[in-house]
Amino acid sequence: MVRLFAAAGYIYQSATAIILIFAISHLLAAVDYTHFSLALASSQLLCVLTFEWLQLAGLRFLAAADDRDSARLRWSLFTAGLLSAGALVVIGACGSLMSPLAPEIVVLGLFIAVLQGLTDLYFLTIRLSDRLGLASLLLALRATALVVGAVAGAVLSGTAEAALVGIAAGHMTGLVAGLVAHRTRLERMPLSAVIGDWSEFCRYGMLAAGASVIHLSVPVLLRFIIIGRLGATGAGAGFSVALDLLQRPFWVLNAAIHTISYPEVVHDFEHGGIRRSIESARRMFEFMICTTIVLLGGLIGFIPDAAHILLPQESLDGFLATAPAVALFYFLHTHLQATAAVIPHLEKLATRLVIVAAGQLVLVALSSALAVTVGLPPHGAVASASVATAMVIVLALGPTVRYRAVPHAILVVQALAAALLIGSLASMPIEPLWLVGKVLIAALATAAVAWRGDFLMLARRS
Repeated sequence: MVRLFAAAGYIYQSATAIILIFAISHLLAAVDYTHFSLALASSQLLCVLTFEWLQLAGLRFLAAADDRDSARLRWSLFTAGLLSAGALVVIGACGSLMSPLAPEIVVLGLFIAVLQGLTDLYFLTIRLSDRLGLASLLLALRATALVVGAVAGAVLSGTAEAALVGIAAGHMTGLVAGLVAHRTRLERMPLSAVIGDWSEFCRYGMLAAGASVIHLSVPVLLRFIIIGRLGATGAGAGFSVALDLLQRPFWVLNAAIHTISYPEVVHDFEHGGIRRSIESARRMFEFMICTTIVLLGGLIGFIPDAAHILLPQESLDGFLATAPAVALFYFLHTHLQATAAVIPHLEKLATRLVIVAAGQLVLVALSSALAVTVGLPPHGAVASASVATAMVIVLALGPTVRYRAVPHAILVVQALAAALLIGSLASMPIEPLWLVGKVLIAALATAAVAWRGDFLMLARRS
């Protein structure tokens, strides 16, 4: 039941992220929203660059550690996190001299990256202290604070800087709430032992984080390539909304499934034997693939309704023109970054992860830049990036296939059928009564996939 609550908490985070994007796009002018979007995307990249190696190392090593080792590893994680935060501030301050954005926006972006990284690290240790329910509650609290803070800043000032101050306040609220709600047990260690832990973290975490940074760079690069053509216009703002909006559901759903299932997969890999490990990984893959397929259908099916109800008129056409292609790109991007990487993460094949990520970055950059050069519209450039990503997925599936953790085909086919049904709802009229019917049909199709895949029972397993 706790895991079911955790999944609901992540769905809530996805909903608040969508609300945030729509609200800010209404409250800020197109130019301000474009600056807000670029600053937030850049801060996400900096956060991953600085803290992702610790997140990955902590998840991989803490999930398999006993109580005493966990306390020691947490001390090493937090000390490394503080040093990483200091390095980010120093290096980011120097790099800001070359940024085209206003200095105050750059400073706010750095501050947000530090706060988010430290908060995520603390929440991770709470989750791996067998407090999944509390961690999920804190994540939902932070999501609420982010919306309230950003909207309040945009309403009071109407500038990108004020909205970013609200984002920073939301992360600060989450961190303070986590420190109050849970005192994580630490065991202070001699410097030599801490350095030994850091060495272990680096050998695995640095390369794995490098792959994550490269993957995160892909949509950022795609954004700059296409915005460079569109400029800070209504069409550019619509495309930025599509990139900001449609990555969140996939990212949050993937994070939810990893939070719920990955620690068990790591434990079974280390201690459960081959058969149990393969079955555990297969269940996780089925959960990830089927739910994201249905999510893709849902996004495509409800894009017209959501856009006409929630988007400002100046961004509407740009959003509708690019949103379906962006949704498909993020579906593929998520599975390359998350699903195809699970077995290499378990086997600590971090170098392979970097090679795969670099291959995607190069192919997406070449294909999208070529598409823009020959005059294809933005959705054509995004479609080219999707084709490049799909090619890399095919090349990256070797370890998963060799591990035999392949999902059951019948479940994937059922999810595809449900996604096609839900996606076809986009052709229905955009009226309130029709919308109610669409929601009902989508809910029934989603429930059928969850029932057939036994995902609700998976959420209740302890």
